Amino acid sequence: MFLSNYQNELIASGIILFSLLIIRYITHFTVTKLARKNDINDARIRLIRRYITVTLFLIALLFEAFIFGTEFHELTVIFSSVFAIIGIGLFAVWSILSNITSGIIMFFNFPYKVGDKIEIHDKDFPITAIIEDIRAFQLHLRLENGDLVTYPNNLMLQKAVTLIKKDAIEDISDDDAEAV
Repeated sequence: MFLSNYQNELIASGIILFSLLIIRYITHFTVTKLARKNDINDARIRLIRRYITVTLFLIALLFEAFIFGTEFHELTVIFSSVFAIIGIGLFAVWSILSNITSGIIMFFNFPYKVGDKIEIHDKDFPITAIIEDIRAFQLHLRLENGDLVTYPNNLMLQKAVTLIKKDAIEDISDDDAEAV
């Protein structure tokens, strides 16, 4: 009974879901290929792929709502309510959203990579360090004295940064091997 009543909707749902799975596969393949070409580490690749999957899932939910008969004005009421709540919540934590957005921008267009020695030109707290890890919210920077500093992604895009040496992390591991 259920299958006969909703046969057209189920077929349309199958086509949409299959199409979005193909789009997901193509985008994951493209992001992975681009990241490998630019020598980006696997953790960052997985993070961006997760963002893509969540976005496609939300698009699928929107399409499914229309397929099963939800009217546009009903969705606008739901989305306006949800976005109002999310907007208030994100206003309180805007820096988190800013860091995530900066992390995505840094994934696709960032001249430095893990292992590079950089200098961040901050008038209050200048930093010379090696990039140890690039995460969704912050960079992990290893100072010359061995201290680990987490530096927010959004500040990394706002401050002037100088590349001191590429692949400096390899030089440190070579120095340690000679000391033994």
